[in-house]
Amino acid sequence: MKLSARNVIQGKIKELNHGAVNTEVIIELPGGAEIVSVITKTSAENLKLSVGSTVYAVIKASNVMIATE
Repeated sequence: MKLSARNVIQGKIKELNHGAVNTEVIIELPGGAEIVSVITKTSAENLKLSVGSTVYAVIKASNVMIATE
């Protein structure tokens, strides 16, 4: 996977909170810090996100996106 974003942080999904349209993804980083991202419910489903999965927080400007391999 190649990205133009300089900040790619690996972590594990700690919690998923599904709403009608969006899903809140809470990622726990090594050391216990957390990053929270809100993505569309469709994106969460397409990425097959689940608690405990390893994911990457991709940070560019003020947006946080979720990536999987």
